[in-house]
Amino acid sequence: MAQSADKMLLEVVSAVSNSSLLQPGFSLLNFDGHTFLFGQKGWPKRSCPTGVFLLDIKENELKMKPALFSNDSCYLPPLRYPAICKLRGNMESDEYQYIIHGGKTPNNDLSNKIYIMSLISKNSKKTTFQCIEKDLDGDVPEARYGHTINIVHSQGKSMSVIFGGRSYIPLAQRTTEKWNSVVDCLPSVFLVDFELGCCTSYILPELQDGLAFHVSVARNDTIYILGGHSLQNNTRSPSLYKLKVDLPLGSPAVTCTILPGGISVSSAIVTQTSDTEFVLVGGYQSENLKRLVCNTIVLEDSNIQIVERESPDWTPDIKHCRMWFGSDMGKGSVLLGIPGTNKQLISDANYFYILRCKGEEDKKEELTAQICSQTSTEDPKDSTPSEDSEEFCLSAEANRFDTDTYNEDDEDESETGYWITCSASCNIDNNTWVPFYSTEFNKPAMILCSSGAGHWVHAQCMDLSETMLLHLSEANVKYFCNEHIDINKGLQTPQKVVPLKKQPMKPLRKKTTMKLTSPAKKPFLRRLF
Repeated sequence: MAQSADKMLLEVVSAVSNSSLLQPGFSLLNFDGHTFLFGQKGWPKRSCPTGVFLLDIKENELKMKPALFSNDSCYLPPLRYPAICKLRGNMESDEYQYIIHGGKTPNNDLSNKIYIMSLISKNSKKTTFQCIEKDLDGDVPEARYGHTINIVHSQGKSMSVIFGGRSYIPLAQRTTEKWNSVVDCLPSVFLVDFELGCCTSYILPELQDGLAFHVSVARNDTIYILGGHSLQNNTRSPSLYKLKVDLPLGSPAVTCTILPGGISVSSAIVTQTSDTEFVLVGGYQSENLKRLVCNTIVLEDSNIQIVERESPDWTPDIKHCRMWFGSDMGKGSVLLGIPGTNKQLISDANYFYILRCKGEEDKKEELTAQICSQTSTEDPKDSTPSEDSEEFCLSAEANRFDTDTYNEDDEDESETGYWITCSASCNIDNNTWVPFYSTEFNKPAMILCSSGAGHWVHAQCMDLSETMLLHLSEANVKYFCNEHIDINKGLQTPQKVVPLKKQPMKPLRKKTTMKLTSPAKKPFLRRLF
């Protein structure tokens, strides 16, 4: 296999202190040359209610600046492993939006919703997005993650194509032991028409397996699918599939062709370096073997060419670590992460690298263009540096920001507080725990005890039946755990109001005593009492 001559550059991002926000499954969006993080771990509500951050990288320091949503935006959870792609008004337009479909929610549920995200305004101080949920009819794809979505253009029309992914097994098939088991989605191809808001599914005989964590690249009316993992066979597909979508005035036509030259890989990252060229980076050849070889993918007309290219100088840490993850930053760059060592102060911290696929000369031109663009378009009054409270600094000096920085107490409750000792008799163990209630997925059900500042306890440890747990949650009443039940009893005891009754009664008794001396009033008092 021929090799591409372009040399890729690997840059180390300075040691990060808040890297626990960036975990496998995050996504990166690129608007006007700026990269935004979406789908981070946790939920730093005080500092960034939207959960979307601008990644500001200067001199290998990574800072995270919170982004805002417009008032007419819908709620967008920090989805992990969603399908994301760009949606342009037309093929020549410079304006575009992002389509976000599926993914895992903070509670480890799966989403079947489709969101459209647009950039409203941006300056050096803040970025504002608009997020709209799109309603669809027809053969709506089931909730899933680890799939792909692409846009095809044919005969002046555009549609999106959804394929692959994984989902939970159907509710009727779940048992206590297999409650959280996932299965590959059916190998159906979904066409989504955003103008009409309808979906149509197609079953193609060439697609026999529902592949998850595969790679897809699109040009004009054609999509190429390679790699991906099949749970049923525990294999990574070596096939290369070519999907061609025709959009005539009538019903669309979808055809599939199997081509030679596929790559057995899963969870690989693709970044686009030019109009016709893509670079394939990372992924796994098997469960315990990373794929350190990189490839250039060239799409011209209706043909595809995949050639091996010279790999970057991988660091020893990357070579020897068992796992890695990352996402496309746009413009031929990839953000890669590897788990940190146990010697770190933060146990779940990660190390990060930026892989430049364009080479040194292209990198210099890109940086120069960004500087010129910012100098010529930004308003001088908006060019002042943002305050410390407006950004998360992920450099080695991040500890100097003591206010409004990321705090684990701000994380979503689905990620923290579950594996606790809720009481002296707590017997919940994350290594042996299995679902106890039918509403649980992969975390034990919890309920808030209202004593003091409040604390979370496991419903199972409190001997709560599922019926009672649902009743308490729906009734929105205060609950007190077994150790604080005495407080509950004290609150249920009515407060004494004797002092309020004594004052009006005293003059009444005096009048009654005086009136009892009059025989004429006795019959009236008998009737009264």
